[in-house]
Amino acid sequence: MPRLLLRLEGLALFILATWAFASTGLSWWLYAVLFLSPDLSFAGYLAGPRLGAVAYNALHSTLGPALLAGLGLFLDHSMLLGIAAIWAAHIGFDRMLGYGLKYMSSFNDTHLGRIGRQAAGA
Repeated sequence: MPRLLLRLEGLALFILATWAFASTGLSWWLYAVLFLSPDLSFAGYLAGPRLGAVAYNALHSTLGPALLAGLGLFLDHSMLLGIAAIWAAHIGFDRMLGYGLKYMSSFNDTHLGRIGRQAAGA
């Protein structure tokens, strides 16, 4: 049940962040181009699981987009708000699919449980 609730939270974040982006009036091309950009953090895994987890978690924690959104609100800057919304939508989408923050042991070890084939039997 907790995994289902966490995935539903991810769905809610994805939908609300996408709606927030729509309210900025920015181009949907920007949304399409930037939506997967947090996944560039996968490159950190080239240096090993420890650095990979740090890089991945830095770009997949809701703290980053929340701070960026706060700055965007403070400065009344729609581009910052739009980027924060895209970033949050990506995180929500990942969570909805079961991809959580990573532990340093392996890419497959997440706060939402183990992902991949080995998780199916668990």
